[in-house]
Parts: sequence; structure tokens; C-alpha cells
Amino acid sequence: MVILNQVVENFVLPSTGGSEFSLANHLGKTIVIYFYPKDDTPGCTTEGQDFRDHWTAFVEKNCVVVGISRDTLSAHEKFKTKMQFPFELLSDTDEKVCEQFGVMKLKNMYGKQVRGIERSTFIIDAQGALRKEWRGVKVPGHVQEVLDFISN
Repeated sequence: MVILNQVVENFVLPSTGGSEFSLANHLGKTIVIYFYPKDDTPGCTTEGQDFRDHWTAFVEKNCVVVGISRDTLSAHEKFKTKMQFPFELLSDTDEKVCEQFGVMKLKNMYGKQVRGIERSTFIIDAQGALRKEWRGVKVPGHVQEVLDFISN
């Protein structure tokens, strides 16, 4: 599992835009990875829109932003197009990267225990080290908090 202030092991995932995303290919930039439960659901849509609406500020800070969920690449493509996200969504259908970051949790849904992604965000610095993590994220104000951290 990832450890604060340690280098994050490289991973490769299928990405929207017809390519793969490799963490190693983005060293030299600050990488913002946000894990979210499901495409096209209210909280996940709002979170993605917040990242979209602050996109220019992230780019000005030399950041790459990616969203990761267990949804398929085709679901991601539809969601990205519908919401006009300028960043890529990565498909982790086998939960390998979700496990690497420790975001899979048991959650209560309609009185039943279900396994799902705990909304989380991670900042990886230009050398590949994990510098900040937010777990159990509440969407309102979160993207601004991420941007504030990167700006300091």
C-alpha cells in the first residue's frame, strides 16, 4: 500500500482518450489522483465537475489530474464526454490500483454491506512520492482544498 512521503510504485491503467496511463510517464509534474465510486452518480459527477471547473488552475501549477474508478473504459468515455472533462478517467476493473492505494472499503448501502471505493484523493510530487492523501472525502470544497495544498 502507498505510504506518505515514499515513492509510489508505478502502475499502468487503461485510459480514456485511447491510451494507457502510466504513472512513470508523468514524473516531473505533480499528479492528482482522485478515486471515486461510480460514473454518472450525483457525488461523482459534482466532484468531476469541480476538477473540470478548476482545470486551468491545476494546469498552471504543472499538474496532471486523473480520476479512477472500477467502471469500464466505455462507461468512462461516455461520462467524460457528457461532462466535458478535460482530464482522463482510468479504468481499474480488477481493483489492482484501488488495492495499491487502499481505497476499497465496506460501505452501507440501503442497509446492506457492499464493497466499494472510498472517495479519496492523492497528491504525488514530481519525483513520484506521495505527499498528501485525503480519505473519506466530502465533495463540497474538496477540489479547492486540493488546489490550496498544491499552491503552498
